[in-house]
Formats: sequence, structure tokens, C-alpha cells
Amino acid sequence: MASRSRVDVSAIIDNSRLGPFQIFVFVICFLCLAIDGYDVQSLGYVVPALSADLGIARVDLGAVLSAAPVGVLFGSIFCSMLADRIGRRPVLIGATVFFAILTLLTARASTPTELLVVRAIGGIGMGAIMPNAVALVGEYSPKRLRVTIMMIVATGFTVGAALGGLLAALLLPLFGWRSVFYFGAAVPVVIAFVMLLALPESIQFLAIKKRQLEKLKKWLHRVDPTVPMGNDVEYSAGAEFALRGVETTGRFRRAPFLALFSDGLGTGTVLLWVINFMNLLNLYFLQGWLTLVITDLGVPQASAALVASMVQVGGVVGAFTLGWMVHCVGFVPVLTICGLLGALNIALIGQPWVTTAGLFVVVFIAGVCVVGGQSAINALSALFYPTSQRATGVGAGLGVGRLGAIIGPSLASVFIGLGWTLTDIFYAAAVPPLVVAGAMLAWRALVYR
Repeated sequence: MASRSRVDVSAIIDNSRLGPFQIFVFVICFLCLAIDGYDVQSLGYVVPALSADLGIARVDLGAVLSAAPVGVLFGSIFCSMLADRIGRRPVLIGATVFFAILTLLTARASTPTELLVVRAIGGIGMGAIMPNAVALVGEYSPKRLRVTIMMIVATGFTVGAALGGLLAALLLPLFGWRSVFYFGAAVPVVIAFVMLLALPESIQFLAIKKRQLEKLKKWLHRVDPTVPMGNDVEYSAGAEFALRGVETTGRFRRAPFLALFSDGLGTGTVLLWVINFMNLLNLYFLQGWLTLVITDLGVPQASAALVASMVQVGGVVGAFTLGWMVHCVGFVPVLTICGLLGALNIALIGQPWVTTAGLFVVVFIAGVCVVGGQSAINALSALFYPTSQRATGVGAGLGVGRLGAIIGPSLASVFIGLGWTLTDIFYAAAVPPLVVAGAMLAWRALVYR
């Protein structure tokens, strides 16, 4: 009997030329992340108008701003584990449709309670997007370009969040705050339809699971037309998966979450959780409160939304520039400097002598470090974990980070209730980036891979 030839699909993709099919996958994932970022962050841009319309007191705003991150926490963790079992594609499509519906309901909310509940439930779908899109992009990227591509595509979330500020500045004076969410509900439906028609599944995932082999062959052939496609060919995802929690039958072990602490992954997992927690605490604090704070300084709401959008604009610039810097010098120096520089500029935001023009600058730099830095953190997570735990690992890190996203806006409400000044609050917000810098130095000492 003739022996079966064996094709390592991971090696094929690692050594492939970047072709139109892979670029199409990256573009779809970018768009999916963009509308996710828009819907997650848009609430912060309309807080002054929304709170006035629904009668939400300042001390109660923290709970409303933290509602979506609560849902994102569960979506990041559980939908990522689901994706490691059933695939990236169905989870991405289902989650996009789900949060589109809940964003429409956000636009229809008439009470603070309705708004809080809808945002929390919608966050579940939003939380499923980032880890699975990043994982899918990494699994279609040639090895030599993987970090750069993942960081570029991950900027989709930031681009969408920045677009939220720009559209809010346009739509608020004309149509009110609800129009921002009507837009955010319509676009993901279109994106989900495109994904349903054309988004492929992870080829490595199909090779591990030994399913949909005809689709595997079709998509692999589009990556590399020279790959053997006969019935006597056996497809595998490389030796790393047998070592990282995948049995020879192609089935995952039953406790993917616990696998994040096995095979030498434990220390890196804990440090990534600390880094995600601190960085997302800062990101959501800034995104949730900046528009309201700047409005309190006497800046018109539309202009205040533009200043606040500099967090995300800086994040877009940071993701591209930091990706190049990571490629040149590595993750540790880049993220350590981001932590130190981010702390300085966040502290400056609360200084009373900083002008409106100065706020544009310091908020932009803070965005480069905090939001741009998150793109680097996501890429570091995706590279640290093997495919069998990649979506679970990235999702768990982001999920733990969402605890910071929940706590950040709520802490601001507590501090306001205690009578803290803006200077005091932004001094406190400068501490988490310093922790990120310290954690990256610990990464070099304890993990460094």
C-alpha cells in the first residue's frame, strides 16, 4: 500500500508569499475590528448629550460606562474558548450579528437601566471579535511578516474608535446621540454578510480538527497553488500542536484555560494578564471620561469629542510606528518606553495650565502609548501562545484586561464622589502605565521569548 504524503500547513503559510487571498482575509478582519471599536468606544463620545437626555447623574455614569466592558469580559474569555473548539469563522460571524442587534437596541434605550443592560449584553458579542480576528490574522500570515501584519490589522479597532469621535462630532449637532448608534448597528450587518460569503476558517484549525478537508484544500491552494492536493495527502499543523495541548487525534484537551499555565506558559500568562489589566484600565478611563471632562472646561461638545478622539488617532499612529519599532528592537524596550511616556502625558492631562491646543498634543501622545501599546500587547500575546491555545490565550488576557476596563470608569465616579480634583484623578491614572513598564522588565527577566 502506498504511503500517504504529509503536508504541514503551518510551514506552508509560514513560508508563503503574501498573496491576494491572505490580504482579503486581513481586510475583512480589519473592517470587523473597526466596527467593533466604533461600537465599543462610541458611548464615551456622546456621554454629555446622553446623560442629559436620560437624566444620568455624574456619580452614576461609571456604571453605565463600565457596562459594555462587563460583557466584553465574558465574551473575550468564553467566546474565545468556543472558537478554539468550533472555529474562528462561526464565532466572528455570530458575534458581529449579535452586537449589531444590541447596538440598535442601544439607540432605542429610554432609561438608564435599559441602557446599562443592553450595553452589558452587547459587550459579549463585542468581546469575541478582537481575540478571534487577531488569531485568524496570525494564522494566515507568513512568519517573517506576522508581527507587523497583526499589529496593522489590530489597528482596525482603533481606527473604528477614532471614527466614532469624528462621526459623533458630525452627527450630534444634526441628529442627536442616538444617530451614532444607528450607524453602529447598520454597518456590522453588512460586514457579517460579507464574512458569511467569503471569510475562510483557520487552515491550521481545520488540520488539527481533521474536518472540512475539501475547504482546507481549497483555501490552502489559494495560499500556495503548488501544494499537493491529492486524496493520499495528509494535512497536519506541525509538531508544536502535539506539544501544546492537542492530542494526535486532533482533539483539544478538555481544559484549554488551564493549558495556559502548562508547558512553561504560566509566568508569561500572568504577566500578560497584569499588562492587559493595567493598560485597558487606562484606555477605558480615558475613553469614557475625556469628552465630559473637556466639556466641563467650556469646550463645545463637538470639539470636545474631537479632542477625545485624539486618544484613538494617536493609537492608530502608534500601532503603525510601534510595529516597526518592535520589528527593530523587540517588544520589551518598546512597551517599557510606552509605559513611561504614557504615564507622563496622562499626568499632564489633569494640569490646569494645559491649554486646549496642549490637550490635543498630550492626549495624542497618551493615545500612541496606551492604545498603540495595546496593539503591541495583542501581538505579543498571539505570538506567545501556540495555535491550540492562541484564541484562548489572547482572549483570556483581554478578558482579564476588561476587569481593568470595568474598574477604570467606575473608579473615576468614585473619585468624583470623594471630591477629588481633575489633577488628582489624572495623577492616579498615571500609575498603571508605570506598572506596565515594570511588568515588561519582568518579562525580559523571567520569560523573554
